[in-house]
Amino acid sequence: MDGHAQDQTSDMAHHNQERENSQQREDRQQRENSQQREDSQQREDHPVVRSRFFTPAVITLIALSFMLGLSEFIMVGILPQIARGLQVSEVTVGNLVSLFAVAYAPATPIGSALSARFPRFATHMTLVAVFLVGNILCMIAPNYPILLIARIMIALVAGTTVAVSMTYAPDVASASNRTRFIAWVFSGFSIASVVGVPVGTWVAGTFGWRVAFALIVVLTIMLMLAMIVVLPRNSHPMTIGFLPQFRLFADRRIRLGVFAVMFGAAASYVFYTYLTPIMRDEIGIPQRFVSFGLMIFGAACLCSNLYSGRLANRGTGVAPLARIRPIYLMQAVLLCLLAFAGLQPIVGALLLIVLGLFMYLQNSASQVLYMDVAAQAHPGSMNLAASLNSMSFNIGIALGSAVGGVVNDQLGLVWLGPFGAVFAVLAALTVSGLHPTRAELGA
Repeated sequence: MDGHAQDQTSDMAHHNQERENSQQREDRQQRENSQQREDSQQREDHPVVRSRFFTPAVITLIALSFMLGLSEFIMVGILPQIARGLQVSEVTVGNLVSLFAVAYAPATPIGSALSARFPRFATHMTLVAVFLVGNILCMIAPNYPILLIARIMIALVAGTTVAVSMTYAPDVASASNRTRFIAWVFSGFSIASVVGVPVGTWVAGTFGWRVAFALIVVLTIMLMLAMIVVLPRNSHPMTIGFLPQFRLFADRRIRLGVFAVMFGAAASYVFYTYLTPIMRDEIGIPQRFVSFGLMIFGAACLCSNLYSGRLANRGTGVAPLARIRPIYLMQAVLLCLLAFAGLQPIVGALLLIVLGLFMYLQNSASQVLYMDVAAQAHPGSMNLAASLNSMSFNIGIALGSAVGGVVNDQLGLVWLGPFGAVFAVLAALTVSGLHPTRAELGA
C-alpha cells in the first residue's frame, strides 16, 4: 500500500514537473516572440543607419538646404536686373530682402509646431512643393506685387522645411555623426552663398533674371524626385496640441539659447550687411575684385559652419553652447579691431576673413541645446525645437541689419565693428547663464 502511494506521488511529481517545464518553455517562447516583435518595431521606427556618413539621404537633405539658401540669397545678386525688368527702384526690390526675414522669423516656429501633428515625409514634400510654387511665381511674376507674394510664400515655408530636415538626424546618421549632420545641413546655406549665388548671378546677367529662377525651379523638381527615392517614410506625429508645444519657451535653457543665437547673429550682421562698402571704401579693395573678396569671405563662412559641428561634439545638452563663451569674447575683440581696418588694408582684409570664420561657430552647438533639452523635458515639442535656430538667427539678422543701418547713417562704416562687438559681449553674458551638468560635460 505504501509502495503504491509512493508511486502515485512520484507520478504526480513527475507530471507536475513536466507541466512546469512546459509552462516555462511557453513563457520563454512568448518572451522571444515579444522581443522579436519589439526588435522589428524598432527597426521600423529607426531604420538601420549606414556607417558611411554621406549617404544619398544625407546628401539630399544638404542639397535641400542649398536650394533654400540659393533662393533666399540670390536676390542680392540679381536685384538691379529685377528692378529694371519690373520698372521699380532698386530700394523697392531691396525691401524684399528685409520682408523675407520679417516673414521667416515668426512663420518658422508656428509652421514647425503645426507640422509636428502630421506625417513627416508628407509634410516635408508639401513644404518643398510650396517652395517650388513660390519660385515658379518669381519666374513668371509680371509685376512687383506678385513677386512680393511669391517671396513671402517662400519665406513662410523655408524655416519649417529646415526644421523638418533636422528631425531626420537619428534616421539617416549615427549618434556619433549627429553634430556633423547638423553642421552639414546648415552648411548647405553657406555653399549656396559661395557657389550658387555667383553662378545664379552670372546666369541672370547673361540670360536674364527670370532664367535664374527657372534654374531654381528645375533643380527643385529634381530634388523632389530624389527625396521620394531616398528619404525614410517613418514618422511619429505628436498628439500634443498646438499651443502646449510652446511651453518649450518656459524652459530657461531654451530662452538663453534663443537670446545667445540672436545676439551672436546680430554681432555679425551689423557689419556683414555692409560688407561690400567696407571692402571697397574702408579697406580699399578695387570694385573689380570685390566679388572675389565676397567669395573668399563666403568660403570662410562655410568653414565656420563645418567646424561648428566639431565644437558641438564637446558634450551634450547645454554644454556645447556654454563652451562657446570664449569664442564670443574673441569675436568682440576682433569686431573692435575692425574700426582700424582701413589703416592697414592687408591686415584689414585678413581680419574680415577671420570674422567670417567666427560667423557661424554657434550654429551646431545651439541646435544641440534645443534638441537635447526638448528630448529630455519637452518631447512633444521636437519639431518646434528644431526650428528655433533658424528663427533666432533671422531675428538676429533683422536686429543687426537695423542697428547697422542706423550706425552707418549717423556715425559711418568705421563704427560698425564696435557696435557689433556689443552684441557679441551680450551673447557671451547670455551663455554664462547656462550651467551644464557633469553628464552633459561628458565628465
